[in-house]
Amino acid sequence: MTTPTFALIFGIAYLGAGVLGLVPAMLAPPPTNAPATSVTLLHGYLLGLFPVNILHSAIHLLIGLWGIAAWAGITGAVMYARSLAVFYGVLALMGFIPAMNTVFGLIPIHGHDVWLHAGSALIAAYFGWRTVARMSARTPAERRMIERRRAMVAVAVERRQADRRRPTWVGA
Repeated sequence: MTTPTFALIFGIAYLGAGVLGLVPAMLAPPPTNAPATSVTLLHGYLLGLFPVNILHSAIHLLIGLWGIAAWAGITGAVMYARSLAVFYGVLALMGFIPAMNTVFGLIPIHGHDVWLHAGSALIAAYFGWRTVARMSARTPAERRMIERRRAMVAVAVERRQADRRRPTWVGA
């Protein structure tokens, strides 16, 4: 799978999660022992598992749209994957720390969100830093430019070699 395909799949997945987080029927009420958040609009557990609220769903929508834009070539797919790896890695670590598992009272990132964020970070890191990802993420314009440079270098090398073969006393 190429990095742009990864960006499309993750983009659709996170766009879907963001949309589902905006549907009240998909949210179970949070348990009484859940960490408190100050933003309670559409606060609940998506599919009964993942704590979300309006801000959390909005971030999922943005990440999903960014993924689709990366797939379409509007932004870089490798940069998308690397940014997701770092972002979700930090969120996974924050989810383990009780004082930070609600992002300072704004966004719930505890419970099942921790392993989901950690898994997303690992997959994104694979696609962001593997060798093939760098080559497949090039736009057609970048590929043409690289081919032109290679052709120019080849011509320059050929000219230098031709100049060396010509004796200095010929034509003088």
